[in-house]
Amino acid sequence: MNNRWSCNLARPLHRLTSVFPVAIALAALAAEARASAPDWLRSAAQATLPKYPAETNAVVLLDDQSTTVTEAGEMRTLYRRAYRILRAEGRDRGLLAVFFDNETRLTQLKAWSIPAAGRDYEVKEKDAIETSAFNFALYQDTRTKLLKIPAAEPGNVIGYEYEQRRRPLGLQDAWHFQHDIPVRRSRFTLRLPQGWEYKAHWLNYRAFEPRAAGENQWVWEMEDLAAIEPEQSMPAWPAVAGWMGVTFYPRRAGSAQAGSTWAEVGSWYARLAGGRRAADAGIRQKVAELTAGAATTLDKIAKLSAFVQKEIRYVAIEIGIGGYQPHAAHDVLANRYGDCKDKATLLGAMLNEIGVRADYVLINTDRGMIVPEFPSALGFNHVILAIRLPADVPMQRLLAAQPDPPGTVLYFDPTSTLVPLGYLPDSLQANYGLVAWESGGELRKLPMLAPGANRLLRSAKLTLTPVGGLQGAVVEIRSGALAAELRARLLGVSEADRRKRLEGFLASFVGSSALRGTQVENLDDPAMDLVIHYGFTATDYAKAAGDLLLVRPRVLGHKGEGVLEEAGKKERKYPVDFPYTSSQGDIVEITLPDGYKVDELPPPVDTDTGIAEYHSHCEVNGNVLRYTRRYVLKDVRVPLERVSELKKFYSQVAADERNSAVLKRSAQ
Repeated sequence: MNNRWSCNLARPLHRLTSVFPVAIALAALAAEARASAPDWLRSAAQATLPKYPAETNAVVLLDDQSTTVTEAGEMRTLYRRAYRILRAEGRDRGLLAVFFDNETRLTQLKAWSIPAAGRDYEVKEKDAIETSAFNFALYQDTRTKLLKIPAAEPGNVIGYEYEQRRRPLGLQDAWHFQHDIPVRRSRFTLRLPQGWEYKAHWLNYRAFEPRAAGENQWVWEMEDLAAIEPEQSMPAWPAVAGWMGVTFYPRRAGSAQAGSTWAEVGSWYARLAGGRRAADAGIRQKVAELTAGAATTLDKIAKLSAFVQKEIRYVAIEIGIGGYQPHAAHDVLANRYGDCKDKATLLGAMLNEIGVRADYVLINTDRGMIVPEFPSALGFNHVILAIRLPADVPMQRLLAAQPDPPGTVLYFDPTSTLVPLGYLPDSLQANYGLVAWESGGELRKLPMLAPGANRLLRSAKLTLTPVGGLQGAVVEIRSGALAAELRARLLGVSEADRRKRLEGFLASFVGSSALRGTQVENLDDPAMDLVIHYGFTATDYAKAAGDLLLVRPRVLGHKGEGVLEEAGKKERKYPVDFPYTSSQGDIVEITLPDGYKVDELPPPVDTDTGIAEYHSHCEVNGNVLRYTRRYVLKDVRVPLERVSELKKFYSQVAADERNSAVLKRSAQ
């Protein structure tokens, strides 16, 4: 399911990796026609700019969006944007991608360059290359025009304009006025038919009123907008960047066709998908076959869910409304392929045959893309199911279940092959999803799985040699997201490649090491814990200092968060967003060499911020040094006001990971 709202926007190609090969080819084909730049671009080029940080690659001189709505509900939007290139790294602003499809016509496309010296350049739509917008669909009507603007060099000004005519799902538009570089001026103009009105929804920015620009016309304008600079572990872009969503409608009608409330949006989608889950003889036969040996309702649900996850290939065919409307369930089964909404449709039809109801849930795969303040169908790009569980289904392992009076619903993603029934992909947890039924819909915050759902237990039995070598065996047990992440890296690669990846992990913690004796259990079964066995030898793990050996008890694994544990970094601007909660533990036993005794142990650590906790302890039993630690991340979103507290926490974790035990050679 494509997010076609985002496809209505032009994109600089540095954020569109799937079209880089075409963009590179396009660079050699750029036209160099000489023509004067339009007045609006020349005016923007003359703007006086404030002083920007030295690392600023480019600045948006003007970002102008003008939307006109007709009585018939057609939207015509003219986009104009001008850049000044400041550094060589800003050249990629000269590679432009504009999307269109059967419902969104591209009626004009032009671009210009104003060099610091010499004549202007102009390129037109005929100079563009047309290609598919996405690389994951077998066939879809969303296309891209790729245009290279000549002379996108430091000191020069470039600009473009294009117009789209759309028949959208709902009468809504969005003004994205903050970017990854500074914006000198941004403007949004709205023109509505006589008797129409609008409602503005402000996200991540203070609201202000527009100025009237004529009869039923309004203009919002602002200047000197700061760049949204990337930070490690920051939330999704729309969760921090300022933008405005606007809904408009005739006073007499009340709302647009796709709805201006979440209930209307849900009802619209349920009606759009109506009849698609009707079962035919083929579906009934397959359900009977799959559930023949299942003793309980939960067993039947699990059998059907696994079939759709694993046996229905993900292939998208999206044309027009097909970007949102699923194919019929019997066609999905017959073809054995479909996209997310097709998989949800087939599984819903199959569950209905065993008396279990399942509703569509519209969601976005990036947490923070959907906000309660702006009811709209346009931000969704994924479909999952809310399975209403019968009373006889036990809840013990169904971690993604949520009370839904008078019963319970289980959220399940039929598309994610590595996340079993009972779990949710981490990006969907604590994320807003719209449960849709014909009588309405409800926006809900999906459950966040407890830390114990994403577990890692690493145990190591090792032996230290008198010259500092280390050898032994390690066992890792992983569940939930921690298992899914590693499965994704190990599945579909050769045994040799798996070994290389484990060698890379080992080498990042233990230098001069050699991996031996690897074994992986349950790699193909996401319903089971992923278990990894491996051994290693290292020649110089401990560091000698006279008659002392310095040994780091934390041999493997890292619980820190990069820049969050480092001092001296510039002040953070955005909250911290973790992918999932987790519970991780290490038990390391190191048998000490003869002739050595422990002279000093690292101090224990016990710290708990409420968001995360960490505990470590080192002790000696006979000739065995035993190090244990436990790390628990309890939440996925850390507000900005608590980031300094989190940095202090990870500094303590990093210090513990660096600490060494001191061994002293015994007197002979």
